[in-house]
Amino acid sequence: MSFYKQLLFETEVSREYLLTSPIILKTFEGDITKDDYISFLTQAYYHVSHTVPLLMATGSKLSMNKEWLREAIGEYIEEEMGHQEWILNDIEAAGGNKENVRNGKPNMSTELMISYAYDTINRINPVGFFGMVLVLEGTSIKLATDTAAIIQKTLGLPDQAFSYLRSHGNLDLEHMKFYESLMDKIDNEQDQAAIIHAANTFYYLYANIFRSIGQITSEAA
Repeated sequence: MSFYKQLLFETEVSREYLLTSPIILKTFEGDITKDDYISFLTQAYYHVSHTVPLLMATGSKLSMNKEWLREAIGEYIEEEMGHQEWILNDIEAAGGNKENVRNGKPNMSTELMISYAYDTINRINPVGFFGMVLVLEGTSIKLATDTAAIIQKTLGLPDQAFSYLRSHGNLDLEHMKFYESLMDKIDNEQDQAAIIHAANTFYYLYANIFRSIGQITSEAA
């Protein structure tokens, strides 16, 4: 079994925990409010704004024998630059206040995921960051395009409110092919274990962001 397939197999339970988050299930039933959507975009802004800094931190921590992986990170950085601004524009198009979001702070669940990402890089193993890449990009492929269509139909929002979801649904399909090729080059057992552990943890942390959105909106109601 290739390492990429092993990674998918060993994270299946954690992935299901994410995909069964109440707000995701409700969205597929067309049960979502504009506040829900803006809350999702808001938390997405806070973690996506760290994507490039996290990639840079990962690259800086890799040993010289992983120069090939550092070069791949350079490609990721080039692709990810400025995506947080897409999210702010979506928030504005959906009726939210993008400057309030820009100057605000993430909720606790988002803060914990961001913190764990830096902790993985600095304390555990920088290669473990690729566990987060699996979670975010794999989830995007699974959900982004379909949920964008459902949310737009339900809420009647303009196309301009979905640049983040729609672009990432398509873009991450290409990214995952690239990601799979990278993972299958990682043959060090400690690195493999670090990626699997991180992916399982990030599935849990990312799921809690979705679950916190559901709690916030229900409490507000």
